[in-house]
Amino acid sequence: MAELQITPPLRDQLQAWLQEDMGRGDLSAPALADRQGRAHWLAKAPGVFCGGVLLEPLLHLLDPAARVSLRVAEGELVQPGQRLLELEGKAAALVAVERTALNLAMRLSGVATATADLVQQLRGTAVRLADTRKTTPGLRQLEKYAVRCGGGINHRLGLDDAAMLKENHLAWSGGVVAALAAVRAQAPWPARVIVEAETAAEALAAVAAGADGVLLDEFSPEALQELVPQLRSAAAARPQGGAVVLEASGVQPAQLRAYAATGIDLISTSAPVTRSPWLDLSMRFEP
Repeated sequence: MAELQITPPLRDQLQAWLQEDMGRGDLSAPALADRQGRAHWLAKAPGVFCGGVLLEPLLHLLDPAARVSLRVAEGELVQPGQRLLELEGKAAALVAVERTALNLAMRLSGVATATADLVQQLRGTAVRLADTRKTTPGLRQLEKYAVRCGGGINHRLGLDDAAMLKENHLAWSGGVVAALAAVRAQAPWPARVIVEAETAAEALAAVAAGADGVLLDEFSPEALQELVPQLRSAAAARPQGGAVVLEASGVQPAQLRAYAATGIDLISTSAPVTRSPWLDLSMRFEP
């Protein structure tokens, strides 16, 4: 099961998002002064639940004694009408937190659901589905967590995780050999260097130059059927030897199985983050 660490920076973000909604204070709060409340969340559509773990830290910002009981695990498939979690505490706190918490969970559940749909298409193959750096500013950590909840894996979390040399790097640095050498000279030892290739010649040059991975952008499945064995052979023939991670991008979701049959290792896509609808959830208050 995917895990999310509630770090101090994430707590600060949660507080900022809650404060954005509350402004100078919830004007409805006097109606609930000194009242205790109980409520639960329900799924209103089928999908993969994600983001329930954010409710307790959000609620504790207003009511440290409030309690949240998860009835569904993160990453679990849910059905309409299913009870997801239960909460109790100061009624004013429950009302104030409701919108921020639900908005986050609906967004993340939508990403997890879309990821799970694509991962299901790859079931039975050795190919993994990875995300990209196309994330919503401020939500990167959470959207990438949602991808893991849906069964996908994370690509780079940021520019400091691994070096990816794209077409501009190669054009401005004088080519793949020069770019790789410059990065290798400065990067810490464990860092991987990935080269984006748009042609077979670029891909073969990247492997020969010692790239740890090659991102094969917008190649057809037919082209990869021919190219992947050549890249594997070129990697085996390198003086340093070693395997190379081959990744396809620019892939249409309907073609996932065709790409998986080419012998690649990864398919990276931004679709779960950039194209997914929110999963409909609601909070119901109890007498």
